[in-house]
Amino acid sequence: MDSIKKLTQRVIANVEKVIVGKHEEVKLVMIALLCDGHILVEDVPGVGKTMLAKSVARSLGCTFARIQFTPDLLPSDIVGINIYNQKKGDFEFRPGPVHNQIILADEINRATPKTQSALLESMEEKQVTVDGVTKHLPRPFLVIATQNPIEYEGTFPLPEAQLDRFLLRIQLGYPDFSAENEILKRQQIRHPIEDLTEVISGEELIETQQKVKEVYLDEKIREYIVHLVHHTRKNAHVYLGASPRGSLGLFKCAQAAAAMDGRDYVIPDDVKKVLVPVLAHRMIGKADGLGGKGRQEILQDILQEVPIP
Repeated sequence: MDSIKKLTQRVIANVEKVIVGKHEEVKLVMIALLCDGHILVEDVPGVGKTMLAKSVARSLGCTFARIQFTPDLLPSDIVGINIYNQKKGDFEFRPGPVHNQIILADEINRATPKTQSALLESMEEKQVTVDGVTKHLPRPFLVIATQNPIEYEGTFPLPEAQLDRFLLRIQLGYPDFSAENEILKRQQIRHPIEDLTEVISGEELIETQQKVKEVYLDEKIREYIVHLVHHTRKNAHVYLGASPRGSLGLFKCAQAAAAMDGRDYVIPDDVKKVLVPVLAHRMIGKADGLGGKGRQEILQDILQEVPIP
């Protein structure tokens, strides 16, 4: 697992040339990459959500497309459309931006639910269907979506079905004093992303994803994961608990966290460090937005309730 550790350190160091002072958040993005999962970056404007996605894309030898979600965006603008070619006398498929390997879905909650759902099949099945014809997407395939949780005017909240398809939800937050000072220093002449280069290829990433699946996870750790998820379903403060997809997410992310630390086996701490980003967005609290217990606080309580193996 040392090779995985060195590879991930290389990618993280490259991304951190642009994203300053957010080491843990960048590590979470790397975990999602290793698990072949999608990421929702949710935070206020100007903290680097879009730049994080661009930095990850440039660090990988993958094709990249940015989709700016707006209320007038159509599903065909994402997946593609069949257009009649008068010269050939036949219809030909014109692929949309989703036919790339790294997709930045910028401000995803600004599009209508119909357009948001156009991403559902591609995220889960790694394919799209246009006029009854299924077309497979390139691998690796990763969607990094961003949204602003503060501004609600003119937005359409993501439905639970689509939230559940994001492996991780992360929040960047404001940088501290020294990090913000460093950001100003680095961008005085030019933006550091202009000098960012590829550090691993898409093929290397796919091979690494397969190696991560071989990380040993003991039966007691597996039961620990199931207990944690089951507790979200019977907690007094939770209206809707995490789905079995949440259990799978914890399982995979714990394997990736262990591999990134150079271990070929999972320990309880690997599960703990990914619990909140994997499960918080899959739950609905009874008092969400009403001053009751937040989902992160509920998950911390559950960690205290469930015995550690």
